[in-house]
Amino acid sequence: MPIADCSTRMHAQANVVPLRRGVTLIEMLIVVAIVGLIAGISFPAVSSGLDSLRLRSASDSIVSFLNGAMNRAERRQQVVEVAISIKDNALYLASNEVGFSRKLEMPSGVTIKAVWPKVQTESEELRRFLLLPGSTVPRLGIEIVNRKGARRIVRVNPMTGVPEIERLNPSEEQTE
Repeated sequence: MPIADCSTRMHAQANVVPLRRGVTLIEMLIVVAIVGLIAGISFPAVSSGLDSLRLRSASDSIVSFLNGAMNRAERRQQVVEVAISIKDNALYLASNEVGFSRKLEMPSGVTIKAVWPKVQTESEELRRFLLLPGSTVPRLGIEIVNRKGARRIVRVNPMTGVPEIERLNPSEEQTE
């Protein structure tokens, strides 16, 4: 190889700009800003969906809880007490069987608003209902509400003895 070729080749390699690899700080900041913007826009929709899911889950849990109480009264021929506490945001189940008691707490964001039928001296104390074997189921309803104001009532139909879930509009006032 001639000496002149080597020197021109080295001179040509010195003028070559090395290839860039990776991302610049500006590009990274733009990507982070776009991801943050998308997350900020979608958060209210996801949050609302979670509140609706919690309300649906709570109403389904109440239906199962009441079904369990009615089944216990009929199949085991035991008197079962269902107690509902607005203050504790929970339902309680008790029987005359030693050691039998159950508690159902509402998930976070879901509260018990009212127990139907309303009584004149409604307070934050326990409302108690007795389920007697072989008799009709007492007329009762539990109104629950989530943080967004969506409401549902879980009612026990006294004719069929089946708990039913009723959706209510937030502005609709319930009377019974």
